[in-house]
Amino acid sequence: MLPDITLEPENIQLLFINEVVPPDPADSLYSKADSPSHAISALSLLSQAGRAFSSMEEAVSSGLYLTTAIKTPKTGYSVPLAEIKRQLPLLEAELALFPNLKAVLLMGDVAISACNQIARKQTKKSVIPSQSTYKIRHMEFYFRNLRVFPSYIMTGKNLLIEKG
Repeated sequence: MLPDITLEPENIQLLFINEVVPPDPADSLYSKADSPSHAISALSLLSQAGRAFSSMEEAVSSGLYLTTAIKTPKTGYSVPLAEIKRQLPLLEAELALFPNLKAVLLMGDVAISACNQIARKQTKKSVIPSQSTYKIRHMEFYFRNLRVFPSYIMTGKNLLIEKG
């Protein structure tokens, strides 16, 4: 379930994992539609962080790759743990594509949960503790050789949940 983009996996060093794909595929991160909302949100946040790109393809060619932990839209308010576990093999396969990955940003609770599930399978320990993100975001976390950053979702209505 990779996006229809030119992807050189060995060039990817930074991975953003958002929670879920949008209900409308035209709004997805790599949509070819005129104004895909998730791509617009992601590009805006990258620009605010000092990394301006004109397209998601340009971001990918610079070494950033954005994906979702869950490859299907939410059917309710939250994503059940059983669904995260069911879709985990897809995310694990995606992660395995990037041999030179240096850091992962976990954008939201679903992405954090998915990362913790992968870590528990391999090490019997979670990477990110079960605490509010604002309480732990300044701490350092590692999984294998990767620096892992817990954060907030980068798309959707909860985008500006914290302002300080």
